[in-house]
Amino acid sequence: MAESVTPLNVGPRPLRLRVNEIFCSIQGESTSTGIPTIFVRLTGCPLRCHYCDTAYAFTEGEWMGLDQIEARVAGFGLQHVTVTGGEPLAQKNCLELLRNLCDREYVVSLETSGALDISQVDPRVTRVMDLKAPASGEAGRNRWENIPYLREQDQVKFVLSDRKDYVWAKSVLLEHDLMHRCEVLFSPAYEALEFRQLAEWILEDRLPVRFQVQLHKLLWGDERGH
Repeated sequence: MAESVTPLNVGPRPLRLRVNEIFCSIQGESTSTGIPTIFVRLTGCPLRCHYCDTAYAFTEGEWMGLDQIEARVAGFGLQHVTVTGGEPLAQKNCLELLRNLCDREYVVSLETSGALDISQVDPRVTRVMDLKAPASGEAGRNRWENIPYLREQDQVKFVLSDRKDYVWAKSVLLEHDLMHRCEVLFSPAYEALEFRQLAEWILEDRLPVRFQVQLHKLLWGDERGH
């Protein structure tokens, strides 16, 4: 009977993620707006929002080990890291990357569509979660079960394209008492809703939300890597 041969160098495969880009920029959204930040943009997204400005992240990207990603992040010499997409939680190893970054004492945030479960995200991570309004075309994908997992340090973002979106967002804000759960962000969809119009609606209704615009778009337009 032939002896079995044990293959050499056999061990667990290193954890990998498909990465669209890693770059340094000014944080353009959330309560960290204006802070120099490292962005890790992962490939893939199950949603197709009408106003999406990162469709190139649906399919473009290269496979990288977590150690490679973390080395690239370390090379920028900054403290703040945002993991974004696409939809980063569409890749299960994203959770491990978030934990590793927190272990390395980065200030970590996650930008997520709100369509996937956030309950397993490391509690040290600030979760910036969208709730998709009707004009996005993806309001039916909102995972309402995520709301109880939101904490004071987290943020809920509404990207609004028109008056109907605004009225819908206002009703969700009140129905779920979001303003007493975490920071709430109202943002005009780029080139769809005038900044001033949204600001006036918020003031008229005295809504307890943070008005925001995409600062990076004002600085660099649609230029990639910013």
